[in-house]
Amino acid sequence: MFNPYVLDIPAVIFDNGSGLCKAGLSGEIGPRHVISSVVGHPKFNKTLSEATKKKYLVGEKALYKYEGLHLHYPIERGLVTGWDDMEKLWKYLFEWELGVKPCQQPVLMTEPSLNPRETREKMTEVMFETFNVPAFYLSNHAVVALYASASVTGLVVDSGDGVTCTVPIFEGYSLPHAVTKLYVAGRDITEHLTRLLLASGSSFPCILNKALVGDIKEKLCYVALEPEKELCKRPEEVLREYRLPDGNVIYIGDQLHQVPEILFAPDQLGIHNPGLSKMVSSSIMKCDTDIQKNLFAEIVLSGGTTLFPGLEERLMKELEQLASLGTPIKITASPDRCFSAWIGASIVTSLSSFKQMWITSADFMEFGAYVVQRRCF
Repeated sequence: MFNPYVLDIPAVIFDNGSGLCKAGLSGEIGPRHVISSVVGHPKFNKTLSEATKKKYLVGEKALYKYEGLHLHYPIERGLVTGWDDMEKLWKYLFEWELGVKPCQQPVLMTEPSLNPRETREKMTEVMFETFNVPAFYLSNHAVVALYASASVTGLVVDSGDGVTCTVPIFEGYSLPHAVTKLYVAGRDITEHLTRLLLASGSSFPCILNKALVGDIKEKLCYVALEPEKELCKRPEEVLREYRLPDGNVIYIGDQLHQVPEILFAPDQLGIHNPGLSKMVSSSIMKCDTDIQKNLFAEIVLSGGTTLFPGLEERLMKELEQLASLGTPIKITASPDRCFSAWIGASIVTSLSSFKQMWITSADFMEFGAYVVQRRCF
């Protein structure tokens, strides 16, 4: 029997991403735990440790022992594709990272824009049937990211590990007909950097290490305001040094701005889709003319791949060229925007008015998984 007092308990919040999962409790200023969205299974049919009898590892523990494991990434391009491993990841977060019993606390999960109906219902089923949660809610990733900037109307530019999308939102509701997606994001930038470093003649084997290349990307890469002029600079103006774990130093030049350029020019990867600036403009122009100015005036960056230095300035420069003359444009780029969706979810679940939004276990018993289509939109 559903106990309404359970809604007074801080909710568990999961922000599920292709690269990282963020977990914590509502009302807190940031996620307690951030882990890689990966599950490792032994290459041979045996347990990983006689001491623990574990049959799989999750997150960084899996990456640390990756040589003896098959690594499975249950979320691909923002969508859950491996349900067994996704359940293992959630179980690990509940039990080992947060130390909570899922049957005792409400759970809110973020979901990507245009999440398929089957996926939404499966998430709902797993939470109620496998984890026996008392209440559940699915919230659009971009919508809660916008809440984190204290707005309910605007356009969110969301770029994480697997997908980049532009999502117009009006009074707290996303406008799905105007959502634009590009399957170029953080993972592709890391892979592209690896290719360019190898093509430049780098002879260090560790360049093939994904984590190391990811670190180079995060610490040194940037978006050029004018890429053609950047290429004309003298080598000493663009060269940066990076110290490898073994103490050796490598010098990296034009690759540092060429790599994130694929967000603005995906045709460099053979992907003939509009780049970031045209995606924003296209999404806004698909909306009602009455709200287009409001959307241009509240553009919010979200996700770790929007953290490149220079990205905000480049986007502003190109949008000023694409928008009608005199259109006011404002871009909000919070320093903690890699966590903005989680933070927005923490804020909204803390409001007393949110209690009426929860899908309770009683609702699930009465209407089944389809209830998520009626209550979460």
